[in-house]
Amino acid sequence: MSFEEPHGETSGTEGDVLEDDSQAECHGEGDCEGEASAEEIQTKFFNYNANEINSSLFEELHVTKVVTEEVQRSWADFNQAVGSREAVSEAVFSTLYESMRSAQELFKSPRAMSALRFLNGLQTAIRLLEDPPALKNFAEVLGVQHLDIEVTEARVELFRDAFLDMLLAELGDDITLNAQIGWRVLLNYLGGVFIYVRVHYAERLHILSSSWTKATKRTAAAEGADGFHSEDPAAANISGDIEVPQPAEAEHRMPWARNVSGASACSTIEAAQRVPWARDTSGASSASARSSPPQAPKKMTWVRNFSPASNASTCASSQKDHALQDVTNSQIPTNFNDMFLFNAAVMGFNTQLWMLEVLASMDGIVSNVAKSQNLLEHCSVLVLRLSKYRGSINLREYKTVMLSSLRSLVTDWGSSHEFAWSWLWENVENLIRGMLGKPPMQEKALGAFLSSLDEQAVMHIRREVFAKFFLLQPTGQDYFKQSTTRLHFISDKVFAYTLEIFRAPREMVDDLSALGLRHVGYGIPTDLFPAFVDACAQVVREMAEDAAADAFAWSLSLIARILTRVIDEGSTIVMKAINVNSTSQLRKALDCAPRGQRAAWMLTIQVGTQSISPLLWAIEAGSIDAAKGILEDLLTIRADREQYYYGMDDLFHRHPDIIKRLCLDATALLPVLLDGLVWRSRTTEEGKRRVNYYIKHLLVDSEGFFAPALEWITETKDPALICHPILNIVMDRVWGEVAIPTFLFGKLWFLFTLVIFVLSESVLNHLKPIQHEGEDALVEPIEVRASIFACRIFIYTFSMGQQFLYHTKCAMRDIRYRRFIRIGPLHVPEYLSNVQEFSGFCLLCVLLLMLTMEPILYCLRHQNKGELLVWHCKEADQTREFYAVLSAIATLLYAMLLSDLAVFSAKMSAFRLICGRLLSELGLFASATIFLTLTFACAASALEQANPDFAGIAKSGVQFMRITLGMFSTHFDLLSEYPVLMVVGVIYVIISMIFMLNVLTAQIVCAYSLAYQDMLGYARLNRCMILVSTMEAVPQQRFQNFVRSLRLEEPLEFGEGDVGVPGGIQVREPACLNATTRDAILRFGGTTATSEPWPYHADANRVLTDAEHFEKLEKLMEKATKRSRRRSNGSSSNNGASLFSTGGTSSSTGASMIGTSSRSSQK
Repeated sequence: MSFEEPHGETSGTEGDVLEDDSQAECHGEGDCEGEASAEEIQTKFFNYNANEINSSLFEELHVTKVVTEEVQRSWADFNQAVGSREAVSEAVFSTLYESMRSAQELFKSPRAMSALRFLNGLQTAIRLLEDPPALKNFAEVLGVQHLDIEVTEARVELFRDAFLDMLLAELGDDITLNAQIGWRVLLNYLGGVFIYVRVHYAERLHILSSSWTKATKRTAAAEGADGFHSEDPAAANISGDIEVPQPAEAEHRMPWARNVSGASACSTIEAAQRVPWARDTSGASSASARSSPPQAPKKMTWVRNFSPASNASTCASSQKDHALQDVTNSQIPTNFNDMFLFNAAVMGFNTQLWMLEVLASMDGIVSNVAKSQNLLEHCSVLVLRLSKYRGSINLREYKTVMLSSLRSLVTDWGSSHEFAWSWLWENVENLIRGMLGKPPMQEKALGAFLSSLDEQAVMHIRREVFAKFFLLQPTGQDYFKQSTTRLHFISDKVFAYTLEIFRAPREMVDDLSALGLRHVGYGIPTDLFPAFVDACAQVVREMAEDAAADAFAWSLSLIARILTRVIDEGSTIVMKAINVNSTSQLRKALDCAPRGQRAAWMLTIQVGTQSISPLLWAIEAGSIDAAKGILEDLLTIRADREQYYYGMDDLFHRHPDIIKRLCLDATALLPVLLDGLVWRSRTTEEGKRRVNYYIKHLLVDSEGFFAPALEWITETKDPALICHPILNIVMDRVWGEVAIPTFLFGKLWFLFTLVIFVLSESVLNHLKPIQHEGEDALVEPIEVRASIFACRIFIYTFSMGQQFLYHTKCAMRDIRYRRFIRIGPLHVPEYLSNVQEFSGFCLLCVLLLMLTMEPILYCLRHQNKGELLVWHCKEADQTREFYAVLSAIATLLYAMLLSDLAVFSAKMSAFRLICGRLLSELGLFASATIFLTLTFACAASALEQANPDFAGIAKSGVQFMRITLGMFSTHFDLLSEYPVLMVVGVIYVIISMIFMLNVLTAQIVCAYSLAYQDMLGYARLNRCMILVSTMEAVPQQRFQNFVRSLRLEEPLEFGEGDVGVPGGIQVREPACLNATTRDAILRFGGTTATSEPWPYHADANRVLTDAEHFEKLEKLMEKATKRSRRRSNGSSSNNGASLFSTGGTSSSTGASMIGTSSRSSQK
């Protein structure tokens, strides 16, 4: 048996102590100095006695004043004998814990907090012995808190006897008979109440659940299955037009990673409250404190220097003030939230903003009324949120509005509903009232303690927490495998959370839910949390005062309850299969899922406002087998008589960036995903096969724009992946019907600018000039000079201007998103990693240099008999030659950029890409040749020879390079005068011209053979990159018209008259291309209810994994072992029977002999 009081004591109503006549006479006459017998005392307790546990009724317990005083005196003596309050709580709880070994698993809270609450509850019950009505109310509250605990009469008796033995062992003869009987009666009474409440309140709970479902207009389908719906009303939108007003939601990040910034004062305060701790930042701005927090001399603080209560209350009030205004002008509400706001406005409670916090927590309270730990958690969080409001809080006002709203919404409302809801709210009110008002004091005490810790004390806490934890729970060492510094980091976060939950309870609940869901993926057992809380509480109690220690223990216990609930709710059988990376367990888990919720089981686990995706977790955790199984199951088409089930839309709605995640973390799963988007018919019609390509989510995103799926796949640079049929379909359709006009327009414009550039730099400047009379200089005609000037103005304005705008936009985009690549010591924008983009940037730089060195600009002041726009003048003589070099480089860059036109032909594109891939081999050859040339040039210069062609390193190097290129003009016979130089030259020729050239040929052949296998893939990669860049310039209206022409919203046929699922296009391919021997659709008969799971289906064509092979082998070995054992047991039993029946054996032997002789005669 266990009974725990809520945080704080519940005061009962004042009343007279009921005594019987004999007791009154005894006090009046003064002649009752001795103690009454046990039988006489037991008769004074009416329906309750010291020997039996009465669980069939629930009435007030009337105890005489003498017995009450004896019980209270014995309890005071026990407290004095044991010592401190902690020792008393530990002794009592140990007695309870050890007396019921079979029920120890029911105690899920940390030991320290359970012992403290148990002690508080017991002390309150002892104090209320003088007030039977108050004791009855308190016992009912305790019974409600223990609805989910199986309290039995046997367990109550065990604890009662063990508790009395503990008192007798400690007090001895000091405990009187009245005290012993009083203790027995009190414990029997409380235990009987617990059993009574558990047995008789089931109907009351059913009334609460059914009426709440009607009031909130919630259906079973909306709630989900298997715990996937949210129990947090702040996250779950109750149907209706008016939602519960919530403060501005913060970013869903952990507290230590939040961005403390905002435009308004409220957002700044809320963001500052979410920082777990910071160094002392007095006198510094918040921005500077975040960037470089000043170090305190000797103190490490977990606190901030502002008053959170007033600021939070002001912000919450400003954000919620509109919620209860002008509600009466709206339509008649149809759900509980709307009706509550309506009635609150009508009843004049517009200014009671705290009601919105209770309203937001109402769903969690009603849903967890039978779960004591969850109910206590919701009430505790609600109290923390209510503590942010100043002014009086009258919970009975909320009850009035609540009952009025429920009466309006529940059509079959009756007296049983009135009683059930009143009972619920009274218990919740008792829980809240016991805690209300204490969080501010606890926050102050805990904040003062944490701020007083210096570096040495913090280091002591870090060490002792895990030392005590490993002592209390040795198995925890198997899960904490990180380094010591990581454990210290965890310890710091734990202490930060205990204070932060007082200051920002709403945000902390969200953050703890996210943290708990991550622990679901880690496979952390919840049994470790109580031991960890106890270890932390023991360390703090050794260093802090009682107020701070109690506040810390209460806060950490609440955090542990939240994490335990999240982990328990999130630990589905699917997640357990993912943790062990088992596809067989995954299939067994999914076989239990309703067919309508099968996809949700694999994509969403919702707890509160936080959710986790089993698929995404499997990918991030490296459980590739499980992730592959999930993708295959989602993209398998199943059908019954009513409808088809296909998880494509669910997958991409839950994870729009699933292709990006696979490209980054699990490229091997991309073919699995793409294969699941293709359906091929098993049957053929006139040599053709139906093929459905479900390209919707590869083509269009959720907002109707071109999906980035092709861009993500292109970034993998996988030539085999890009050749997948569905990607070919998408690229070819988009390229041919959408992108090619824009691409051609851009390239035609680029080709036009190239023609203009060639005219100005390579054609017009070579026309025959004319010579004026009396002048030696030649001058082009004015028409030629004007044409060249116009062409260059066009190039500098349109070609260079266009390049400047484009590269500025790309560079600013990469700088904004901090996307850089490192080239040596420099960081350059990422877009320059593309060869075409880099060539365009180089062209821009060359054109800018040409503009600065333009000869026409240098000759503007030069006038030669009135000739204008000339470029031959003294001022331009120094730059004209360099300008011509730049012009030649720009021509080459223009041609390189024009090579994209090869994309129209797959063969030309593949040839261009292969040439680019073989350039690396040529570069290696050039490097080796340069090294050989320098080496032999140095060697030739060191010889004693007078050949002028090899005089020095420079001349020798030039001659050796000419030998390599076949340009050596000097005959080798002239080197006969210097035999050593002749030998050096011959050796160089053998190495460079014979050996190195053959090595280059072999390298190119090998590289080409490797590249040729993926030649088509590289060509498609190039086309896909051009397609992605071109789609940025495609008008949105043209793309939308193209999407509408595909009719993706229309279902595709799987056969004649068999209408399937939408989202794709259907083509007919030759039957010989992709032979399909089995139907890709799993069809099932039987029931068509969405709440029923699919029947078991054994896939005979599926390839078993190694683990499944071993599992199958183990089962076969177990069967063989059992079979051999049965045979051995059968033979031994037959032998035993033959020993005890010799006569029978003889007769059977004779019979066998007769049978043998008869068979012999027949033969």
